Amino acid sequence: MFHLFASISKFAVIICLTLISPPPTLSLQSEINVWPKPRLVSWPKPLATFLSPNFTITFPNHHQHLTAAVNRHLRLIQTEHHHPLVTPSVNISTSSPPLETLVIKILDLTAPLQHGVNETYTLSVPEVGAVAYLTAETPWGAMRGLETFSQLVWGDPLAVPVGLYVWDEPLFAHRGVLLDTSRNYYGVEDILRTIEASGANKLNVFHWHITDSHSFPLMVPSEPELAAKGSYGPDMVYSPSDVARIVRFGFEHGVRVIPEIDSPGHTGSWAGAYPEIVACANMFWWPEGSQWTDRLASEPGTGQLNPLNPKTYQVLKNVIRDVATLFPETFYHGGADEIIPGCWKADPTIQSFLSNGGTLNQLLETFVNSTLPYIVSLNRTMVYWEDILLDASIKVDSSFLPREHTILQTWNNGSNNTKKIVEAGYRAIVSSSEFYYLDCGHGGFVGNDSQYDQQTTGVNSRNGGSWCAPFKTWQTIYNYDITYGLSEDEAKLVLGGEVALWSEQADPTVLDSRIWPRTSAMAETLWSGNCDQTGKKRYAEATDRLNEWRYRMVSRGINAEPIQPLWCVRNPGMCNTVNSL
Repeated sequence: MFHLFASISKFAVIICLTLISPPPTLSLQSEINVWPKPRLVSWPKPLATFLSPNFTITFPNHHQHLTAAVNRHLRLIQTEHHHPLVTPSVNISTSSPPLETLVIKILDLTAPLQHGVNETYTLSVPEVGAVAYLTAETPWGAMRGLETFSQLVWGDPLAVPVGLYVWDEPLFAHRGVLLDTSRNYYGVEDILRTIEASGANKLNVFHWHITDSHSFPLMVPSEPELAAKGSYGPDMVYSPSDVARIVRFGFEHGVRVIPEIDSPGHTGSWAGAYPEIVACANMFWWPEGSQWTDRLASEPGTGQLNPLNPKTYQVLKNVIRDVATLFPETFYHGGADEIIPGCWKADPTIQSFLSNGGTLNQLLETFVNSTLPYIVSLNRTMVYWEDILLDASIKVDSSFLPREHTILQTWNNGSNNTKKIVEAGYRAIVSSSEFYYLDCGHGGFVGNDSQYDQQTTGVNSRNGGSWCAPFKTWQTIYNYDITYGLSEDEAKLVLGGEVALWSEQADPTVLDSRIWPRTSAMAETLWSGNCDQTGKKRYAEATDRLNEWRYRMVSRGINAEPIQPLWCVRNPGMCNTVNSL
């Protein structure tokens, strides 16, 4: 009997967040390490067989994105030779021949990559026979199954479990990462690496926050001056060919690329090309001696589009039309967060409007009425940040936001704001800063900040200067239930969630370690939940699995940060606490 090293951790069907029930007749016994954990694994006997040196994958090869995914995974399977950190034994079956082929069957090759696409797959590796079978409803589900199969393979010579059956599909249809490329620039290769890691974690959305007050790095063909005068420089611009490459790469990894062009707030970078349409551009963000309520922006970098200037819509509609052409994705993110009263009040034309009885809310209503119908006419669904409906100072009535065309993304006040959004009948994407903001806990970035001049201990310096401190650990992210406090019907309106990396204090040098493996924690909870079959949170057993997955990501070129000392990995369970803290 041969013994090979394998990474073993127990699987469980998730019921605390289950929305769709798997077939009820399958065995739940398994000791397979795949991240995110599949919904159901049956592996009654811990047997494995070798992978043939001539192992191949057969599939419907007239789908260009699936072809790229199959070729990529085949190379990975043949060359990775993963050696797990922990060394339990798996028996090599004496009755199983080497596995020669993985056969992929797809029921609907034409299904587009869009929100709600079926990502279900089944994977069967028989104990007898040299062929394994991956069946999926769509090419995108097949990509998820390919990732699972690649994680099942280990060692040198290569081995794979046999007598194995996996049934899998996600709990939530929207699972993503937001990256802000305005405050600091990220090269195309950095974005591609983030998308690749997202696909490996079975995430399906890259939310690209492209522009903000700090820079406008996107070359818009009909408005080239925006990038020419609003970017950090000609070497920090995304060309149409760059965008096409990123979008295509996303398709090859089953990841939708959702563009965000934030407006009317966060638009100071537009003023280089069009100063006449931007209020309070290039002004100091918080004038000396003024109250916080009189600030011009919530952080350095002022500027908001003027809804009263007709040229605003001429320029903005050109941008929207070109972005819709560059990005085939059906969701268009329009931002609409953090619209600051002081900025609009600093503009003479808006001052006149307000002095004649107009209101700030009416300004935003004018902006929405002048842009939302145009976006909908381009067959796009509009995504806004929650502020447009929930902000305390400037917001619109729900009558301006048709529910069939509008999705709201929440970022404040945790589950309370999620509930407000779904109670109002809107679909929600959850990015609660208390749980899902990856930039939190690194201190503030403004200079000349007196709160850091402390000579005694125990002094409260406002969370170390980070407005959303503390740092969001992977455990915090893993344990967050994005439908907490919602009724069954309300929970159906929650599309999923996104972690967010805002880039005031991030750039390519820290990109991987800020995102991974904390985002892997969200990836599992949105795919298969965070509870075991008894309804108990499974963060304890997830620790060892995440350690193993982080190590494997690093070997694949993703510089994910460690979550424990290596000693803990080599001594499973010894670094846990058995007491309540």
